[in-house]
Amino acid sequence: MAPSPKVPLPAVPDYAPPYWAQACQHLVKKDRVMRRLIPQIGSEALASRGDPFVTLARSIVGQQVSVKAAASIWKRLEALPPAMEPAHLLRLKVDDMRSAGLSARKVDYLVDLSIHFTEGRLHADRWPEMDDEAIISELTAIRGIGRWTAQMCLMFYLQRPNVLPLDDVGLIKGISQCYFSGDPVSRSDAREVAEAWKPWATVATWYIWRSLDPQPVAY
Repeated sequence: MAPSPKVPLPAVPDYAPPYWAQACQHLVKKDRVMRRLIPQIGSEALASRGDPFVTLARSIVGQQVSVKAAASIWKRLEALPPAMEPAHLLRLKVDDMRSAGLSARKVDYLVDLSIHFTEGRLHADRWPEMDDEAIISELTAIRGIGRWTAQMCLMFYLQRPNVLPLDDVGLIKGISQCYFSGDPVSRSDAREVAEAWKPWATVATWYIWRSLDPQPVAY
């Protein structure tokens, strides 16, 4: 049998994680959907904001809402303090935060997150040396941060290469559309599909998200 023709890969942008090109090469060889999506989406990649507080706060805002709605709420929230930093957020009035579109529960979560940062209860400086599950355990001890939110931090702040957020609605929907013709997909189905993505599940997840939404996900 003749070998499959080599897929021309798009140029990798400067802001991409250092492993992005290697991951794309692996994925187009191992996965038929990635073989189509990666060239189709072009020279884009996951971008980090370089700030653990902002990444976690954006992830809380993004819980259970669409990418578009989350971006709109964040824009209004970001306009309230002089800078999006824990100490500044703690000085905001609850009513002002609610008027930005946040639920009372999310306001509580953001306040609790800010307190953890201002009181030094989080050890972000140690995260680069910690494994994924240890970081998830530390983060999920904070009210309002579940496994999904912690995984967004792993992906977007630490840029860990092999994160598979099975609680992500968009990922499950994208796997359903791309691999199962829109049929319902279980977590075990998704996990089976993602076997071919290892050790680059973060990259494949980002491309699945982009297959659904022209606006890149960025926490």
